Amino acid sequence: MTDSVPGRTLGIVGGGQLGRMLGEAALPLGVETIVVDPTPDCPAVPPGAEQIVGDFDDTTAIEELAEKADVLTLEIELADPEILASVGKTTGTPIHPVPKDLRVTRDKLEEKQVLAGAGISVADFRSVESPADLEIAFEELGKPLMLKARRGGYDGRGNALLDSVEAARDSFGELSGLIAEELIDFDRELSLMGVRGQTGADTYPVAETVHEDEILRETLVPAQTDDQVLEQAEAVALDVLEMFEGRGVFGIELFEVDGEVLVNEIAPRPHNSGHYTIEGTVTSQFENHVRAVLGLPLGSTELREPTAMANLLGDGNEARKGSVSGVEDVLSMPGVHFHWYGKEEIRPLRKMGHLTASGPDLPENRTVVTDALERLHFDTEVN
Repeated sequence: MTDSVPGRTLGIVGGGQLGRMLGEAALPLGVETIVVDPTPDCPAVPPGAEQIVGDFDDTTAIEELAEKADVLTLEIELADPEILASVGKTTGTPIHPVPKDLRVTRDKLEEKQVLAGAGISVADFRSVESPADLEIAFEELGKPLMLKARRGGYDGRGNALLDSVEAARDSFGELSGLIAEELIDFDRELSLMGVRGQTGADTYPVAETVHEDEILRETLVPAQTDDQVLEQAEAVALDVLEMFEGRGVFGIELFEVDGEVLVNEIAPRPHNSGHYTIEGTVTSQFENHVRAVLGLPLGSTELREPTAMANLLGDGNEARKGSVSGVEDVLSMPGVHFHWYGKEEIRPLRKMGHLTASGPDLPENRTVVTDALERLHFDTEVN
């Protein structure tokens, strides 16, 4: 291991699409990447990452990763903060974000409690450890409400909009380890990528996000809202970053409600809503994450041009192996950028890739990526 930039090694817990794009951003900096992931030949491998095959809570695999790397980071919250803390103490390898940060963000109840304790506005919430707790939550927060698993849920999994204890049992089984949140009638959903470096913090432009079935479909930048909301969102994001100790990119999901900004959830890593930064900003969220965790100066987060992003999601009703067609047609469209994540299996609503278009007219960019998305189709492999 070395202190010079070329030749340094970044260890990543997780080798999915975020690990792939972190590897792509690290290579031009002369930084090598190694990942721990349970899927052999995971998406992060093709850009040049070495892989240690192991689960995200495999202590032996993560110790091996730490011994080979100058710094450890993560691309998935399934990493166990207690294992990371133990490995960091044993090997002396720095870990960013620090395990303490992950303890907060991987538990939706603790995250809300820490945010509220810091004076940051969030939806009203209650802990649910029994049917009686849920009945009280209905009385105090109203019906319907959003019920979430405290740990492990993302992309709509582990979340349900419910109006009765019976419906909650159908969705979650045992009613414990949950958080109930007031249903927010928001004007728009916003997202903002923040980055903590060694000597300070910065924010990316405020983005507007469009979800369907709680899965991100589009990111539009800059968000089409008034300046007061934009300034408030940036200020809230900086307040959120102050809560944490570790370095790196944090994805901050927000609600705009009657001119006020509420924090929804935080991801201690690059985030799908920030993928537009690869083409849309001077320095992508992935490059700045690599810079931050290695203690390098941060790059500019300035928006080059208004940018629209659309996710390419798996279709059908079951998992299958296949490929995507229509790529050449899409690449013939001026200004369109296509990103394929290299996942072998197509699953319903699984994030398989994304498209971006940048230019002076944001509505036109949105039309372009929507058109491009419609030209792509999944083909099923025939045995």
